[in-house]
Amino acid sequence: MTGRERIEAALSPDGARDLGAVICYEGIYIRDRWDDLTGLPWWYRHAPDAARQLEWRLRVVSRLRQDWVALPSFSPRADVVLEERPGGVFLVNEVSGEERKLEREIVGGWHEPYARSVGINIGFPESREQVDERIPLTSDFDPVAFSASGRGQFADAFMQALDGGLFPMGYAATPYSELYMQWGFEEVMVSIAERPAIVDYACERLMGVCLHRVREAAALGAAGVWLEDCMSDMIGRRAFERLNLPYLRRLVDEIRALGMKSVHYFCGNPAGKWDLLLSTGADALSLEESKKGFEIDVEEIVDRVQGRCAVLGNLDAVGVLERGTDEALRAEIARQIRAGRRNGSRFIMSIGSPVTPGTPPERVRLYTDLAHDLGAPG
Repeated sequence: MTGRERIEAALSPDGARDLGAVICYEGIYIRDRWDDLTGLPWWYRHAPDAARQLEWRLRVVSRLRQDWVALPSFSPRADVVLEERPGGVFLVNEVSGEERKLEREIVGGWHEPYARSVGINIGFPESREQVDERIPLTSDFDPVAFSASGRGQFADAFMQALDGGLFPMGYAATPYSELYMQWGFEEVMVSIAERPAIVDYACERLMGVCLHRVREAAALGAAGVWLEDCMSDMIGRRAFERLNLPYLRRLVDEIRALGMKSVHYFCGNPAGKWDLLLSTGADALSLEESKKGFEIDVEEIVDRVQGRCAVLGNLDAVGVLERGTDEALRAEIARQIRAGRRNGSRFIMSIGSPVTPGTPPERVRLYTDLAHDLGAPG
């Protein structure tokens, strides 16, 4: 089976005889291990031309051998060139003369604004008008105009180069998760208690942004969407039911209406919310590994899901993938696959968190090879 066929089967009601293997957030790992994964200059990742973009992406695919791939939204720019100078690497617009110096991304983190302190005071809105100023109304997505713009041509070329063998994934987040990108952790948590109506309104406003990303993923040719659901384990059940669950259900419904599958990635401790997580209608549920003072064992996940949706494995990215012996890695993959078979083989071998910077590509390749071997029909 191809990688795409493995993932499609796992997300179907019948499950997969031949189980797939993936990592989550491959973009983070590519950033952290660029040199080992590609053997190319770091600025290839920012190159404006299709040839360089295709080269580095295909190298990563061949190194990791996972069964899905992040579908690129990259659009080549004929009017922009990349110039190496003694003072650095620059993107130069040959028409306007505008230029921008590129900076290599930080291993294990991001530049601003993503590296912003969770305690920074940036002022949560006190009125709907202030929300509107921060979050402009998202226009309706026009798939015809999108196609005419040519923005999907590189994604098409990339998938053609892969001969359709991998499952193309798009990415979106819940409005609740987006709140933190806008205002930071402390401001959001305080505002949930002090300005609940404004938080509600901000979530509804951000829903337009989330739906736009889902629709763009469909226009690019995605077969599935990874739905990131972060920080919602830190709010109570009633707040989750109000601020998160309705939007999750709407996103899942939209993904399904567009002919794609949904993978709900819930970060943190699911205790007290299991029934809510299983009520979203998502095609698959992905959870973190045990850490941060809580336990999430794959056996318990399967016992609770009972075949109602697919389950993604939650192999420990640090204790097993990065630091475990080969024997420990094989044993844990085998254990998780046995649990996944109990879920009607609606199972995809995965890890609970992004691959760490300390994990070499050879180790990730061993993980995917072992999962394919152990997940093959007996």
